[in-house]
Amino acid sequence: MASHPSLPPLSLSILGIEPFDEFIKEIADFILHMINTRPDIPGAIEVEAKIGILRDRSSGQRIQLPVLVETILAPDSVDCRFESNMSGQQHKHFNTLLNGLKVNPPIPTSPVDYQHLYLTDSFYQNPDAAHDRDKIRVTRDEKTSTVRQCVRKIRLGDLNIYSPKRAADWRISVNYEVPMNHPIGSPSYTRRKDRLSYTHEEFVIDLTQVTSSTASNAAQVLHELEIEIARSDFLLAVASKRNDVKYSELERSAYDELIRAFVNNARMLVRNSGDGWQ
Repeated sequence: MASHPSLPPLSLSILGIEPFDEFIKEIADFILHMINTRPDIPGAIEVEAKIGILRDRSSGQRIQLPVLVETILAPDSVDCRFESNMSGQQHKHFNTLLNGLKVNPPIPTSPVDYQHLYLTDSFYQNPDAAHDRDKIRVTRDEKTSTVRQCVRKIRLGDLNIYSPKRAADWRISVNYEVPMNHPIGSPSYTRRKDRLSYTHEEFVIDLTQVTSSTASNAAQVLHELEIEIARSDFLLAVASKRNDVKYSELERSAYDELIRAFVNNARMLVRNSGDGWQ
């Protein structure tokens, strides 16, 4: 039998280097721009990726674009809305997946921690706001009635990612959370969050059942999945050193490494998503 020649080792490219992943770089550049243009007031950066569906605003159907693979949409280029609500069955699917990772982590030296939280968000009118949407959110732990957070969230920007080969799409949101004094008066609406919160390395994955209610409307139940960069101060620290020659190569590349892992986590959640998006 004639033997076939084996493939010799190949170079990464004709220049001897591997091209930088433009997809991850685009996201890293976007988040850095949001960080660098945030308001000049004390606060914390929130970077999260939500799993959901991009729907055409007119038809309500999932958008259909002439692309074959996962694609970042240019802001305001497609008339669509993002919906993060999933079915209870899909919620259970992700719960089983994440619980399995906690019991048997793929990397034993990198465990998955877990909390079951019962939180209540109360939203109050902001007396200094120019827009009605600009509200103050007070988050309490239901078990202890302790106020965990009292903030005004400023939306900085979003990136929509369309995934034609998957059952779901995803959105990256960058917000700025400004600490506020506890408002007086009654909240305009509340929402209860039954949250399964999984922590892995620099990331928190929240699987949440949200029950929202107002004085005039019946309660609405949603199921959501999101991943967030856990430490705002760490994110800002590594972002400030990106490509700064004063620092070592390891320090200069830490920001891109953080975003790479963040994106990979979001991608893996999307790729493990099944049917059941409402």
